[in-house]
Amino acid sequence: MSYLTKNYRQIILITALLGTLVGCAITKDVQLPKPELPAGFRGETDKDTLGIAMLPWKSFFTDKVLQVMIDSTLKKNFDMQVALKNIESAHLLVRQSKWNNLPVVSLNATGNTSNPSNYSLNGMTASQFLGANHIEDYSLGASLTWEADVWGKIRNSNKAVLAAYLQSDEARKALQTDLIISVSKGYYNLLMLDQQRRVAVANMALNDSTLRITNVQYKMGQATYLAVQQAEAQRLAVAELIPQLEKEIILQENALHVLAGELPGIQLGRTVLHEIKFPEQLSTGVPIDMVRRRPDVRSRELDLVIANAKVGISKAQMYPALRITAAGGVGALKASDWFNIPGALFGTVGGTILQPLLQHKELGTQYKIAAIEREKTIVAFQKTVLGAVGEVSDAIVKIEKLKQQQYITAQRVNTLQQATANANTLFVNGMANYLEVITAQVNVLQSELDLASVRRQELSAIADLYRSLGGGVE
Repeated sequence: MSYLTKNYRQIILITALLGTLVGCAITKDVQLPKPELPAGFRGETDKDTLGIAMLPWKSFFTDKVLQVMIDSTLKKNFDMQVALKNIESAHLLVRQSKWNNLPVVSLNATGNTSNPSNYSLNGMTASQFLGANHIEDYSLGASLTWEADVWGKIRNSNKAVLAAYLQSDEARKALQTDLIISVSKGYYNLLMLDQQRRVAVANMALNDSTLRITNVQYKMGQATYLAVQQAEAQRLAVAELIPQLEKEIILQENALHVLAGELPGIQLGRTVLHEIKFPEQLSTGVPIDMVRRRPDVRSRELDLVIANAKVGISKAQMYPALRITAAGGVGALKASDWFNIPGALFGTVGGTILQPLLQHKELGTQYKIAAIEREKTIVAFQKTVLGAVGEVSDAIVKIEKLKQQQYITAQRVNTLQQATANANTLFVNGMANYLEVITAQVNVLQSELDLASVRRQELSAIADLYRSLGGGVE
């Protein structure tokens, strides 16, 4: 048995012995604590486990114009395009990580010539043995380097890469649901502005009528010029409101276009505010389903996967590393002798076990910091879950109270509309003065504007409930 063969066998034996340790866990993964969740949102147990979040967004937002706007936004929004590119990049890293367990192989070819001094040892040797005053050296070979994943460092690195890829998809889902809700809220705001403009235009007609009657009474000596001025001022106040609302309508249309990655333009053919319908009872499902669906909660879970992997990597840095190196090929003083086999063949193989001893406690500190970061991810997860439950509760309260507010406001509008009609009749017959008519018109205008605003707030709260429950992430 040659000395070289004996060395090869010793290296193989060491590799086999350490290979039995591959996959050994030097740290235990910490599991997420079971989140503390209520039996139902706001103390009520929902018997319907299939909440509204289970509905695809097109089944929840049924307005056709809104559906087209959302669909266009999800396809053209620039942030969404960046999110998709991030997923592509993360996927490439996952595919690359599958090669981490394989050795690194390099191919190299070298050729050089040197002209040593005739009075140097190399010069005299070359002249004596080679019959030339220069020395040539050519080689062609391959080298291999492989590190055994004894302590799971590579495996944990791969886990972290995969979790980062999954996080990029959760980020895409979070962006998608945010875009859906942003478009829906913008659309509802647009419908509110449309409704408020119609209210202002209708009130403008009432003020015109009041001003005409006041002018007639003034000419007949039944009213003062002050009454004419007050009626004119009220008409101008309403007239001023119309361009203000038209400005807000155009700005909201532009905002929706920009959100969809389009040039600003005019939105046509939209519905009216009171035609937007949702079920009276909005099922929230069970809290645990909300936790499983929300992208931000899922992302915090993946944070722990990454943190566990980093703890494992930092711990593995403190243990011996086994590296196997090998090189082989052909070499000769003349390129023509490359293929003079086996004489031109060369080969080396080696194994190294590297054990860190003293590095200013850097490795130990890195491990402790990684463990602390892991504990922080658990706290962040608990905070995210609590925040998610709070968002659902807030949305439920808003919807409930806004429904009540809308009912009361609608009654106030109805009463004031009747009061305005009565005031106008009495004014025509000389049984009410101009101040009573103007006051009635001002009150009904504000009440109708408020009613549109409350309805928009309710629709926005419904959209928030859908998002907070994890809807729109399919």
